[in-house]
Amino acid sequence: MNPVALYDVPAPAKLNLFLHVVGRRADGYHLLESAFVLIDWSDTLHFELRDDGQLCRHDLTEALPEDDLCLRAARALQAASGCRLGADISVAKHIPSGAGMGGGSSDAATVLLALNRLWGLGWPRQRLLELAQTLGADVPFFVYGQNALAQGTGEQLSPLALPPQAYAVVKPQASIATASIFGSPLLKRDTASVILMGSLESTALAGLAQGFGRNDLQPPAESACPEVVHALELLKARFGNSRMTGSGSAVFARVGTDVPPKATSPEGQAGTVFGDVPLPDGWAGRWCHSLPEHPLRGWAS
Repeated sequence: MNPVALYDVPAPAKLNLFLHVVGRRADGYHLLESAFVLIDWSDTLHFELRDDGQLCRHDLTEALPEDDLCLRAARALQAASGCRLGADISVAKHIPSGAGMGGGSSDAATVLLALNRLWGLGWPRQRLLELAQTLGADVPFFVYGQNALAQGTGEQLSPLALPPQAYAVVKPQASIATASIFGSPLLKRDTASVILMGSLESTALAGLAQGFGRNDLQPPAESACPEVVHALELLKARFGNSRMTGSGSAVFARVGTDVPPKATSPEGQAGTVFGDVPLPDGWAGRWCHSLPEHPLRGWAS
């Protein structure tokens, strides 16, 4: 018997451990290589079955755009499957928007996985992945459900076994438009490929946990947003390393396999303290741990 509701369904964020732009297609899309890791900073969604075919979103925290990725994902699955059922989808946002942490894409992936179950469709993961590719570059990763090496425009995914890691993650108040980063003359578009078939274990994997590579989107983001520079400097001074994730503006630092014993206020509210370093007003921060796999990994075969 199919469920009539699914409550407290997680949609975890991601970090890009590195992000290289290795080329550009004739249609203008940039070709990327990146290492994605899931973390335990998560949105929460609730789903209730409707028999009238209507899809309704309810915002439990911040107001979302009227036609966001959650609704687009639900409509896409409904249309592709021919399902006549609907759903009330309630969204509690905790992942900061405009952070480069994939919050909207993760929500959309959770919608696909949850409605696949709620509507009793039984679609395999591969079929959901094909639909996810039409929704956005990061959505397939969250449907894929494992830490991964990504290539192409983000649709070519290979599993990546990473050791447990803790991170300090900071989101400045400012956000950055992704289009402005990819259109910047400061963006390096010809980084040499490092993901080589047959030598993944020896060349790439060992370095990923040790701060391998860089984020090619970081220099244009630093130029456009002084708060990114401030956040990077703050974390580097405290932890000895820092890097922007995605197209920003969130940045992170590796802090070992567990959060430091001086950790305070771990709920990610403004004013969180990392050790003895307070965050500026309007910023969000949180101690995070990597996840070995997506919490919904078992919801599709």
